[in-house]
Parts: sequence; C-alpha cells; structure tokens
Amino acid sequence: MKENIHPDYRKVVFMDTNSGYRFLAGSTKKTSETIEWEDGSTYPLIKVEVSSDTHPFYTGKQKFAEKGGRVDRFLEKYKMN
Repeated sequence: MKENIHPDYRKVVFMDTNSGYRFLAGSTKKTSETIEWEDGSTYPLIKVEVSSDTHPFYTGKQKFAEKGGRVDRFLEKYKMN
C-alpha cells in the first residue's frame, strides 16, 4: 500500500437529525463538530437526515411528517390553493 495517499479512517458518531438516534461507526468523512460518546471519549459528529431509525424500509412506517413537494410548498407560501 502506498504511503500518505489514503484518508484517515477513524471512529465517528453519526446522528439522525430527525429522531436524535446516534451510533458509533468508522468513516473517513471529515467534520469540525465533536460529541462525547457513552464511553467518555470524544468523537467527530456527522449529522444525517435518514438512518435505519427513521427510514421506512427498516421501520415499516413513516416516522416524520411529509414536507410536500415543491409545488405544494409554493402554493402554501403564496396561499394559492
């Protein structure tokens, strides 16, 4: 393996912004945010919108409210419906 060409692989905490669910995993993704984990160590924090906690495939149901499409939001914003 060549030296100095691979990104740093480290443990990070992923947090689902919809439910607050957090899990520890390995990643090369960079972030400036950190969080203290259950073991007392501080890890980088990566926020995600969907995880296995909120994804309908894993939960069998929708957990968060439907935001509506672009047209629906436009009509609501300008009260045209």
